Amino acid sequence: MAANKTSAVADEPVDVLFALHPKFDMLDFAGPLQVLTTACHDFKDQSSKAFEVTIAGLEPKVLSDQGVLVGSQISFKEAHERLEEFDILVILGGNSQEVLDKELEPLGLINDFAELQKKDPARERTVLSVCTGSLFLARENILSGLSATTHPDYMTKFEILCSEAATRNLTERTDVIEDARYVVNNLRFDLGDEDENPYIRRKSDAGRRPSNARKGSMSWKGSNSRRESIARRAAMRLGGLRVITAGGNSAGVDAALYLVSVMVDEECAVEVARIMQWTWNKGVVVDGLDV
Repeated sequence: MAANKTSAVADEPVDVLFALHPKFDMLDFAGPLQVLTTACHDFKDQSSKAFEVTIAGLEPKVLSDQGVLVGSQISFKEAHERLEEFDILVILGGNSQEVLDKELEPLGLINDFAELQKKDPARERTVLSVCTGSLFLARENILSGLSATTHPDYMTKFEILCSEAATRNLTERTDVIEDARYVVNNLRFDLGDEDENPYIRRKSDAGRRPSNARKGSMSWKGSNSRRESIARRAAMRLGGLRVITAGGNSAGVDAALYLVSVMVDEECAVEVARIMQWTWNKGVVVDGLDV
């Protein structure tokens, strides 16, 4: 069913996979989880949930760095087997050195998810890392030629990992951005005549974006056809995989709100922030404007 899905509509929730490794950071998990499970297409109808979350872990219960046990719904093995079902993969920080040193999950999951997108660019997929989860993306060379950020205290280590991956794989280096709540790569585009289509995204849009513009192809809930060129997506890095790296722990909330804005609409993201009493701090969107 989900393997053939190409977009999310009001009656088809976006499928999200959270990867929980041992001693993950609790806020990295709880913040985005709260945002995504709160989002609805119609807040008066709780059955219109915009996202459906699945939690994967090495064990049935995964211990966070804060000592809280969180139950996983599927194993990492099953997550690999069902990976085609998911639209979004969320990678958390915490215990990063052990994961890197021992080459543990979610490294394999990240790599396989990226490969899926390159093989199947017709599907819109997103990987979101929170805090030091970006170190895992760097190790797997996901960030080559892209822009990215991480927790400020890990910036030097992050730069080293990105540089080592570029050298090891003979690929482009990563543009590391400091002091950003989140960084978004592979922005979605509506195609068409720039003079006629108000949804075109380009750098020259700064300061004159129409108030009703949408960024994500998934936000066209009422559309019967997709105008985005699959060929154009395939030509993007990683087959058009949207890559978002969030900074420190709480920045995951801001990045998740961005995801809501592009996969549902901006009004939904604003309402989720209001319900959470959260001030949405916008990040950096490469080659485009934030919502």
